[in-house]
Amino acid sequence: QVQLVESGGGLVQAGDSLRLSCAASGRNFNRCAMAWFRQPPGKERELVAAINRNGAITHYADSVKGRFTISRDNTKKIVDLQMNSLKLEDTAVYYCAADENAILSNVPTRLSSYDYWGQGTQVTVSA
Repeated sequence: QVQLVESGGGLVQAGDSLRLSCAASGRNFNRCAMAWFRQPPGKERELVAAINRNGAITHYADSVKGRFTISRDNTKKIVDLQMNSLKLEDTAVYYCAADENAILSNVPTRLSSYDYWGQGTQVTVSA
């Protein structure tokens, strides 16, 4: 099992930067592909960024490409999401997720692929 705890959310202005962090516990973190999803108010949860087990492969939603960066530190069991040039439409609850069945070369993009979820952290971007 993997337990996930997100931190780093908050209220920022458009154009600002914010860094989210996901701390994982459990023995299988190195075997997990990891991702950040978000759920805007009144909308469905959507993939923001994902990273494979060793950090060599990443995937981003088109809406965040060039602005967000996902990274992981398998020694510290942490997955970060650096968010730059934040926009109003980035306002959402952000969730960290783990897929412990992913193969090394795979970056799962479907919500249903992920087995474990954090409780979420709110990011609010104001004008």
